[in-house]
Amino acid sequence: MPLLGAHESVAGGLHLAFDRIAKVGGEALQIFTRNQRQWHALPLTEEEIALFRRKWEKAGWMPVASHASYLINLGSSREKQAEDSITAFAGELQRCDSLGIPWAVIHPGSHGGAGIEAGLEKVARHLDRVFELAGRSKVTVLLETTAGQGTGLGSRFEELAWIIGRSRFAERLGVCFDTCHVFAAGYDIRSKDAYGQTMAEFDRTVGIARLQFFHLNDAKKDLGSRVDRHEHIGMGMIGLEGFRPLLSDRRFAAHPMTLETPKGEDLAEDRENLRRLRSLLQE
Repeated sequence: MPLLGAHESVAGGLHLAFDRIAKVGGEALQIFTRNQRQWHALPLTEEEIALFRRKWEKAGWMPVASHASYLINLGSSREKQAEDSITAFAGELQRCDSLGIPWAVIHPGSHGGAGIEAGLEKVARHLDRVFELAGRSKVTVLLETTAGQGTGLGSRFEELAWIIGRSRFAERLGVCFDTCHVFAAGYDIRSKDAYGQTMAEFDRTVGIARLQFFHLNDAKKDLGSRVDRHEHIGMGMIGLEGFRPLLSDRRFAAHPMTLETPKGEDLAEDRENLRRLRSLLQE
């Protein structure tokens, strides 16, 4: 059975994310290790690391991933933005290492008008520099599937495969599969047959073994819209039944799958979305 969870806030301390995921009955967690709207992050303190690890142990060492800052753009042709992105993401990997987090999820980036091929070349080159700068980091970088909005990269499986194939650190790269993004990019997953075709294409292009983490989000816009707008499970264009094929796929029976849907402070929405997903597993 997949390990279902959510992205939770770290407000008040990184360790408090475990209290929040416990409150909603989650079995997997995604967090930001630092404010995702700031370039320059303060280093982790020994106390922060110790508190995080103690809470994680109490939570049974559930799967945890970090999501990189949305400011980072490894596909940028602008030197200053590219350098800031490389430095920031290398710092993210180092923080993950300190905390023991095995995965760092990142959007491949945007070519900003330079063209897809030029953008992909930048992403691969800049990723290699990130790995070099991060030193002995053991974190696996998960390239997230994207919706294809604007000049964003990574909406086609071929683009992800190109980046992985061009990197000198391919063994350190995997993929995070976002249901909303894949659907918005034009890959249907709403029926057993459509899902099977999409996954077969992913396997031919990238390789199923690269899939290590999932984001479970319904979509506000229709198939192929190229619009990245998350909706609550069963309330969007994918629909509740559209999640059944993925949740029933035995290849991912032990994979972490986290929500990235809107929520209030009481986290009631997370509880309800997880309840809906689990109803598919109980039938």
